[in-house]
Amino acid sequence: MDYARENKAIILFDAAYETFIRDERLPHSIFEIEGAREVAIEFRSFSKQAGFTGTRCAYAVVPKACTAYTGSGEPRPVHALWLRRHTTKFNGVSYPVQRAAEAVYTPGGRTQCRQLIDYYLRNAALIRKEITALGYECIGGENSPYIWVDGKMDSWKFFDLLLEKANVVCTPGVGFGRCGAGYIRISAFNDYEKVQTAMERIRQTIKAA
Repeated sequence: MDYARENKAIILFDAAYETFIRDERLPHSIFEIEGAREVAIEFRSFSKQAGFTGTRCAYAVVPKACTAYTGSGEPRPVHALWLRRHTTKFNGVSYPVQRAAEAVYTPGGRTQCRQLIDYYLRNAALIRKEITALGYECIGGENSPYIWVDGKMDSWKFFDLLLEKANVVCTPGVGFGRCGAGYIRISAFNDYEKVQTAMERIRQTIKAA
């Protein structure tokens, strides 16, 4: 927050995976941090919370206290600018999708979404357990549907190894930038039985390598 204020910058905070947080010590929103409403915009999406990927349904939280600055340093309220921009350039999400998003917040919808996320977290826990047992260091799989694995080799080489020998598709970490070099990312978005199969294939591939 201090950096944003000192440099008159705005933090764009992507909270699409907030619903995966289970650790009570972790914040669910950037606005839980003091002063964030002055310098941050938070994005929320139904794509991960409710499996809405592809329906293009999301929303942004733009506090009225959030301030941007012109080239000459004059303050401008972002909320009014965003409202003007959005009402001019966007006609909204289709009505059927809006009704589906509304259902997410019903008691039944909340229960179903919670069960869905718990299912994916179960997958993530299995992946993390199996990868760790193979001697690899990994990040994620806790409060997250993704597991980042330090392959101790080039990202693409590790990707090719798993694709060609184990028939398992992952994501080369270097595709996310230089900080991802040497890592692969494994997703927990799948059926539990398929995750079990993939982990068995990876186990056999690594042992044979």
